[in-house]
Amino acid sequence: MSDVGQDMRRSSRGRLRWRRVNLVVGLVLVGVVVVTAFVSFFWTPFDPEQVTVADRFYGVGEAGHWLGTDQLGRDIVSKLMVGSRNTLFVGVLAVGIAIVVGIPLGGLAATRRGWVEELVMRLSDLMFAFPAVLLAILLVGALGPSTRSAMIAIGFAYVPIVARVTRGAALPVLERDFVLAARSYGRGRAFIFVRHVLPNIASVLIVQATVLFALAILAEAALSFLGIGTQPPTPSWGRSLNDAQTFISVAPTLALWPGLAIALSVLGFNLLGDGLRDALDPRLEVGRT
Repeated sequence: MSDVGQDMRRSSRGRLRWRRVNLVVGLVLVGVVVVTAFVSFFWTPFDPEQVTVADRFYGVGEAGHWLGTDQLGRDIVSKLMVGSRNTLFVGVLAVGIAIVVGIPLGGLAATRRGWVEELVMRLSDLMFAFPAVLLAILLVGALGPSTRSAMIAIGFAYVPIVARVTRGAALPVLERDFVLAARSYGRGRAFIFVRHVLPNIASVLIVQATVLFALAILAEAALSFLGIGTQPPTPSWGRSLNDAQTFISVAPTLALWPGLAIALSVLGFNLLGDGLRDALDPRLEVGRT
């Protein structure tokens, strides 16, 4: 029995170390993106919108351009820095829209039950019938291509996800004794949800927000790649990929850098979500003892 106990403790310590690694790596990657976006407001190596055709297709480190230049002579590092700002802007507002609309809908379905719950869930099923990116493309087509349209489209495409997660996490909490006690004192549904339920499901929603942020980065890149997201001359990682495909045989690194930026950003938010889930979920504490 002692050997089994020691093996379990070693396994638990190993899992704990990996959870901490996920959280730390995720924080570092997300921190790099956030700091880069913040710095881009005050400084970039070159003007990211300045066209100098004579300087096009410079290689890495050539003429002071750290990662070279694109087909119009624009500095790639400067474009990536400003593109990170645009990516975070779209991600924050898109996830914000999903949370602001999705949490009340999920809470309404969980607290009202009956036909209200059925209506909210069936509407969610209807929206789930369309892939999120396809639904975003349809909404952008109706609103017109722009950063604001991409933000709104991505946000509303993820509303059903937040509503379902909120409802699923709220239902068990609503059956707990302290909620029943609040009902016996005549507290209303809205008060119970905000005062008692929401704080108990906040960790689940935080983790879901980080996952949706990663998905929003991919969706924004996809919309910009298709030409219906962020419009020129504002730099965008997705549109940089679109521009690079024409010159892939001449300058393959043009596609490498924005693709790497997207991949590392998505990886960072996914690892951050995994780390936060492990850190905030009390049920995982059992394996640590």
